[in-house]
Amino acid sequence: MMKRVRSPSPLAMSKKGRTTNSPFAPIKIATAEAAATVQTDPPFLRLLDVLRNVVQKPSKGQSIVYWMRMGDLRISDNKALALASAQAVEDQIPLVVLHVLSPQDYIAHDRSKARIDFVLRNLFRVKDELAKLNIPLYTITHTPRKTVPNRVISILQTLQATRLFANIEYEVDELRRDIEVCSLAQNVGIRPMYVHDRCIVEPGIVKTKDGRVYTVYSPYQRTWISILNANVSDYLKEFSSPKANLSTIRENHMFGPLFNVDLPVSVHGFELDPEEIANMARIWPAGTSSAKEMLFRFLYTKARATQLGAVDPLAHEAENSDKRSRILLYDEARDRGDKDTTSRLSPYLSAGVISVRECVRQTMKLLGIQKVEAGRSSGVGRWVQELAWRDFYTNVLAYNPRVSMGRPFQEKFADVKWEVNEKHLNAWKEGKTGIPIVDATMRQIKVMGWTHNRMRMIVAMFLSKDLMLDWRLGERYFMETLIDGDLASNNGGWQWSASTGVDSVPYFRVFNPYTQSSKADPTGDFIRTFVPELNNLYGSDIHNPPAKVADKLGYPRPIVNHAEARVRAIRRYKTPGEE
Repeated sequence: MMKRVRSPSPLAMSKKGRTTNSPFAPIKIATAEAAATVQTDPPFLRLLDVLRNVVQKPSKGQSIVYWMRMGDLRISDNKALALASAQAVEDQIPLVVLHVLSPQDYIAHDRSKARIDFVLRNLFRVKDELAKLNIPLYTITHTPRKTVPNRVISILQTLQATRLFANIEYEVDELRRDIEVCSLAQNVGIRPMYVHDRCIVEPGIVKTKDGRVYTVYSPYQRTWISILNANVSDYLKEFSSPKANLSTIRENHMFGPLFNVDLPVSVHGFELDPEEIANMARIWPAGTSSAKEMLFRFLYTKARATQLGAVDPLAHEAENSDKRSRILLYDEARDRGDKDTTSRLSPYLSAGVISVRECVRQTMKLLGIQKVEAGRSSGVGRWVQELAWRDFYTNVLAYNPRVSMGRPFQEKFADVKWEVNEKHLNAWKEGKTGIPIVDATMRQIKVMGWTHNRMRMIVAMFLSKDLMLDWRLGERYFMETLIDGDLASNNGGWQWSASTGVDSVPYFRVFNPYTQSSKADPTGDFIRTFVPELNNLYGSDIHNPPAKVADKLGYPRPIVNHAEARVRAIRRYKTPGEE
């Protein structure tokens, strides 16, 4: 029998934000009633409605401001930036780029130190690129987060700007913030323009015949590709980079000083130690040029054994191949954790360092086609389908805001009885569960701030079903640790694994971690890379070391028996609320 450690509150470990010296500790899980209230009037739809009633013809200001968010850190193929630049050229006034560092938002959204470091490293690249165009990047740090709208409006007034451009963020708090900005702007004659840029096909376009939002991916994807291919030139349009300001802007008393505003190298509470900084910079080089080179290698070069693990993705030459490039073999090799089979572009897409449109356009160029390939029978099609998943989960987030409020999409599973076992939770986080594939994955996350999608599924289901720990604990840990943490995709993935979300795996399907290990890491190279205790094991032993072997190697025995855990999980999901 498995020993159960319980407490009066199964959610006690996930209610509050990270521990800091600040008293700011936002509630992580809304009540069902509060979530239902927001659901009846989604902030996304309210923002779209508000935008129809903003100031239509503001007076000409002295500058145009583009608000760069942490999800669009590039100057090329950036819709809001391109529109802002075009307006500045038309009005013959300077363009200013604003970025707001909001530590309380990072706390509220469980942003990882690696993600904030990545944001700052890319901002330095953006700042340099903009400076060559005589465009200042004005970065501010603001607390408390509730007054960010007031601060932004104040800056616009100081810069005598009557137009604000930004790409839409679809999380509840960010939507509410932008609605507030619109309200304040209305009172002072400023026109905000928020546009879609994160997705290939923006939320609200792909719907069922009766106008409902899809909650199952397959029909969504079929409609998605149909709409996309009927409007390729619109959805995959490449937006031009901003035009340069006149060099005289640097002598202007209002704009000149903005070029000298320092960009911080870290944010308080989110500092990495020097070794981690160097490690992240090596594994995830900053800049759009790096992202484009990674995309090129994924499309045109073969997998390399040297790329397994925490290494520079651009180190060494890669062998070109027009038949066996990584993307062409993606259909058959995408679940292999022991090989260099994926693009590793997720951090760059999450931070908007490269546009998702660019990724799709390049697949079309590779194949020499005019329509987007998104079928299940080709490597390119399979990869484009992964990009469609990003759109799908963002669509779910926009129309079902309760998923960003700590609620299960399927409220019938809100009463599932979770264990509260700090020892098991910590063993999972530290990669010491005694299940090699789980431990290798969790150790990779700690080292790289990233792991393969198949591995994410394995460890997520292990936490939520084998350990019966609340999936929100895992969701939060991923956001606090991953460099590519994205609320929509992360929440969607966790709720899929925990059987609580849209189009989720049926509750009675529980991954066998040993079977998954043999499929995802048949050579054992992935496990050996991250679990050095098992370096000399091969065959079945690498996936499930015999007890005596594990003891001899100093490797822990499994903290749960999978067969017993599976029975418990199915029982609790079948009758939520019961033991």
